[in-house]
Amino acid sequence: MWIAAYFWGPDAALFAALGAFLGHLFPIWLGFKGGKGVAVSLGILLMLYWPAALAALATWVSVLALFRISSLSALVASVFAPIYMFLFGREHAAVLTLALAVLVLLSHRKNIRRLLSGEEPRIGSKSPTA
Repeated sequence: MWIAAYFWGPDAALFAALGAFLGHLFPIWLGFKGGKGVAVSLGILLMLYWPAALAALATWVSVLALFRISSLSALVASVFAPIYMFLFGREHAAVLTLALAVLVLLSHRKNIRRLLSGEEPRIGSKSPTA
């Protein structure tokens, strides 16, 4: 992202961010089965606008402290990331982070089903409802 921004400008950095994100979710060398995009999203947020990244990180930590469910924390922080970008006046970055949030939500389909059924495990607990 930094190299793209340096040589070709901020719009190129947005495309580089999307490429990094998609490469994480769908790596060719792993049969297009990769991660869920949460960590790479934070890295992208840090590069795009660090105050929004800190706000998203604070959201993640707050939700984790309240509910002790990692996937819920990631989902809530991902949904709020584009809102933070928009509030900070970074409309182009807000559009990208909205797309990333949708992809994070899609990659967490099984977690969302477990959350809705009350079966998603909590951190520090052997049972999901403890």
